[in-house]
Amino acid sequence: MFFSGLIYSAYVAVFIEPLTWSFYLASVIVGIAAAVIWTAQGNCLTINSDENTIGRNSGIFWALLQFSLLFGNLYIYFAWKGEKHISDHNRRTVYIGLTVISLVGSVLFFLIRNPGSEVLSTEEAKSDDESETALRPQGQRSQAIDAFKSAIRIFFTKEMLLLSVCTAYTGFELTFFSGVYGTCLGATNRFGNEAKSLVGLSGIFVGVGEIIGGSTFGLLNKFLSKYLGIGRNPIVLLGLFCHVIAFYLIFLNVPGDAPIVPDEGTDRVAYLIPSKTIAMACSFLLGLGDSCFNTQLLSIVGFMYSQESAPAFAVVKFVQSISAAIAFGYSNYLLLQWQLLILGVAGFFGTISFILVERKAETISHGSNYDRI
Repeated sequence: MFFSGLIYSAYVAVFIEPLTWSFYLASVIVGIAAAVIWTAQGNCLTINSDENTIGRNSGIFWALLQFSLLFGNLYIYFAWKGEKHISDHNRRTVYIGLTVISLVGSVLFFLIRNPGSEVLSTEEAKSDDESETALRPQGQRSQAIDAFKSAIRIFFTKEMLLLSVCTAYTGFELTFFSGVYGTCLGATNRFGNEAKSLVGLSGIFVGVGEIIGGSTFGLLNKFLSKYLGIGRNPIVLLGLFCHVIAFYLIFLNVPGDAPIVPDEGTDRVAYLIPSKTIAMACSFLLGLGDSCFNTQLLSIVGFMYSQESAPAFAVVKFVQSISAAIAFGYSNYLLLQWQLLILGVAGFFGTISFILVERKAETISHGSNYDRI
């Protein structure tokens, strides 16, 4: 996690003085680092949780992660409000600050505790060191190969194939709310001089939705499951409901050609006169729905594959990254209504697939509780 964090910092630092070659090189490298850090964080989350705390910890993790959307976009909104062109000085100020913050965050990874069950005793560690010193390179290579084989095996299990449908949807909608929707708002000329600033404001409302969702499903996880009987399925259904409402309002509020128009924007109107209030409400719903899906995905993967969490989270990140890349590919060519249709269909089937896996997870959980009694 630490070394992946350093690569993230290097990626951010590229924008202090951006060059074409450094930008593309850093983009490729940070993609590799993203796969590593998400796999490692998923593993860390799992080994520090049990079946009773994985839901809570997943929600807290997701809420803390999304605070970046809130603070970063707040700064951009107020510092760059009314700016038509971003000066070199303003750009450097932002990215120097972000680079320093990311470096501090990487160092903080060292403060994460190791669970007692994962730590070898002094005698065991000493014995292992003496017996494996000569074979360490071969052992590490064997572990890497075994982990790769394990990831392939997990990918073709029935449960992971079903979860991959839901995971693919999170990749599609990640691309939409992080790269497409804000661009559409900025390209809608009917929003007036505030069109560009709405990009940052939209990010703020997405972040608020993510934080509220993550903290609610994290901090209140025990209360929701124990006293209200709300498991993972109702939360995912809530996420789908939020997204369907958001997609419909976006369809009515934002011109269909907004994702593909040139830099000068579009003067067209959809079915409603573009409303900033509706636009921000949709941003909030996109963030809230995204938190519903991702917190529950983290929770169910950590529960179903608790003994092989690293390969399992590697598969999840692989599927999500592929789907996000596909969505970025078609986002420059398809009108907004077709992109929303793809999201709606993918969200429906993703929810159905999650529900099917959750039923098996409930069976396993009830079985383990019965054995404990």
